[in-house]
Amino acid sequence: MVRVICLLIGYVFGLFQTAYLYGRLHGVDIRNYGSGNAGTTNTLRVFGTKAGLLVLFGDILKCILAVVITGVIFGKTHGDMVYLLKMYAAAGAIIGHNFPFYLKFKGGKGIAATAGLILSFHPYLIPMGVILFFGAFFLTHYVSLGSLLVYAGFLIETIILGQSGVFGMTQPLLNEMYVILVLLTVMAYWKHRENIKRLLGGTERKTYLTHKNTESGNAGPENKEA
Repeated sequence: MVRVICLLIGYVFGLFQTAYLYGRLHGVDIRNYGSGNAGTTNTLRVFGTKAGLLVLFGDILKCILAVVITGVIFGKTHGDMVYLLKMYAAAGAIIGHNFPFYLKFKGGKGIAATAGLILSFHPYLIPMGVILFFGAFFLTHYVSLGSLLVYAGFLIETIILGQSGVFGMTQPLLNEMYVILVLLTVMAYWKHRENIKRLLGGTERKTYLTHKNTESGNAGPENKEA
């Protein structure tokens, strides 16, 4: 039962659709522009860098809050499995972000929310996330590539840390946590299936933190894709 509660806590936080709400404040539905995704990258392309960073912060924060609140509520009573419960809460936040019921289950891809999980789950994971994402991004300007590498690295390092005793849980609880993370990784790759096709085909769009997004025709409501 406690697992379900943590999952629901996360899902409620995940329903705060930062990109969608930002777009509505400006009179548009972000899902009808650019890539159609209610996330950071599409917001950056449609509205610009400041808007993209604001959405990024909001989506990271909602997962951090879900994880932290879960730890506060259950840390003392379920200390032997608190990391597992935090993973459930984070999974709920990512699912809520990707599949918000009030938007007909059409949300984002969950990468910024996953960044919130990495930042709040364990400090050992942070350097890996920063190096993989920003290394790939600044070398290639492919947000999708950095995101996919982060998920793979997150999964691998979590298993290594778990088997090294860092999380202080029994093997059955660790295995349960690994399964959740594997499912999240599979979901992330599935949500990025079109990006993967474009990466393999050399047609993936690049993203910049400057006006180059507009110059390449990727930004602005006027550039709605068919």
